[in-house]
Amino acid sequence: MYKVSDDYLAGFVEGEGMFYIGVVPSKETKTGWQVIYFLKVSQNPSGKIILDILKQRLDCGYLKANSLTDPTDKSLAYVVRDLPSIKNKVIPFFEGKLLIKQDAFNKFKKVIALVDQKKHFTKNGMQEILDLAYSMNTRKRRVSRDEILKSY
Repeated sequence: MYKVSDDYLAGFVEGEGMFYIGVVPSKETKTGWQVIYFLKVSQNPSGKIILDILKQRLDCGYLKANSLTDPTDKSLAYVVRDLPSIKNKVIPFFEGKLLIKQDAFNKFKKVIALVDQKKHFTKNGMQEILDLAYSMNTRKRRVSRDEILKSY
């Protein structure tokens, strides 16, 4: 296996990764909404080795096809989405190592802390999560904050 520094891996994630927070419809929750969170790092198939190295270094997550709906997208994604791995492995690894994604990482950390404290089950907690999540990603959200908060 190649020797790759933690700084290299952090830099790679700066360019190819994302810390994502979303709120999606869910039939399994009382409110009808679920907070989702993950680290995702995408790469074309020739770069699979770096995704494997990152997975081995963080000792969590999995590799998958980046897109299940676009047959022309052959890229791969390394994904970590379980709370214990994000709390105990991902966050400590990236602490103090990011420049470009530092703001998104800090918001991601705050949301993870709120979810860990079960605050997402309260209207105030969900409001805070929505404020953070909707300020992180530039993509237009499908559902408004107000529509989600009506369920609380």
